[in-house]
Amino acid sequence: MKSFECGTLVPGCRWHTEAPDAAEVVRRAAEHLRSAHGEETVRPNMIDEIKARIHDKGVTLA
Repeated sequence: MKSFECGTLVPGCRWHTEAPDAAEVVRRAAEHLRSAHGEETVRPNMIDEIKARIHDKGVTLA
């Protein structure tokens, strides 16, 4: 599972997402930037910034 916290890119934002793969995390994060932060165009460098901040969500075994 991959995870992204928007606050690592946009200080103060508490939005986060998880998905099985990085491509889906990037898609969700780009849509969030458009809808919540008013970004009309998510530029390639912003996609790179999102990718750099995606991390693996640890699996906890009970």
